[in-house]
Amino acid sequence: MGFFANLFKYVLVPYWTTIALLYILSWTLPPNLRRLPSYFARLASAFGCLALAALYGLGAALCLRLVGMEGLTQWTTAKCFKILMILSTGVHVEVVEGAEYLATRPAVYIGNHQSELDILFLGGFFPKWCSVTAKRSLKYTPILGQFMWASKTLFIDRANSKTARAAFDSAAHEMKTDRHSVFIFPEGTRSYYDHPDLLPFKKGAFHLAIQAQVPVVPVVCNNYSDVLCMTGGWKKWKFQRGTLKIRVLRPVSTKGLDKDSVDEIVKGVRDDMLRVIKEMSPEAEKKTG
Repeated sequence: MGFFANLFKYVLVPYWTTIALLYILSWTLPPNLRRLPSYFARLASAFGCLALAALYGLGAALCLRLVGMEGLTQWTTAKCFKILMILSTGVHVEVVEGAEYLATRPAVYIGNHQSELDILFLGGFFPKWCSVTAKRSLKYTPILGQFMWASKTLFIDRANSKTARAAFDSAAHEMKTDRHSVFIFPEGTRSYYDHPDLLPFKKGAFHLAIQAQVPVVPVVCNNYSDVLCMTGGWKKWKFQRGTLKIRVLRPVSTKGLDKDSVDEIVKGVRDDMLRVIKEMSPEAEKKTG
């Protein structure tokens, strides 16, 4: 009991008090001076919400595992994080088109990868019976790593192609037998773009979909650099209220395809996603001419 009391007294109270003071500062300063206090307040809130959601998810994973429903863990945790973020940062997420495709199961869901705020992007649409993939090093992150391990996250060692292939083989088998879906960011890293664009796609998600003979479901979030900007130095940093908008595209079948079809399907899906993100982000598109 002493550990939790000290955690509350010496960590949680000072942490959230600091956030509250930053918010108060951002509200009381002149408009031209509010940006940085608001940025740090929301950024700290987001990380705090992530820790709280991971704790909730760890408990949910243990409870759901007892009744054989651990496949719902990441779905319920994503919803929890979404609610916490709305309350603490004022950032909302809205599926504006294609929500009916989220019932596709099993499938390989893919999405564009912009920044750390993509965790909230996942919270806005994450389907039931689905797990994310993550780099293996995250497995050892306190709280978050334990939650991810308990909730059937597919850990990938990018430096070891042999173990990565083994992980995908295991995932393909589980997708077939348990009808469990997987979410992957095919860009492989955050782009931090201030305009609607995509990095080149890695092929792992598409190899997995073809191996398991399940559809690829592309999910596109608008460019939200007007809500969060973490690059360009402190003069450009900002984190403000806003709405992330999501479009779920029609599932792309992989039935009857083999590895020789990967390049073609990668190009087709990326082209579709790029077209949609530009349609969804007209203001950001104007910034680049």
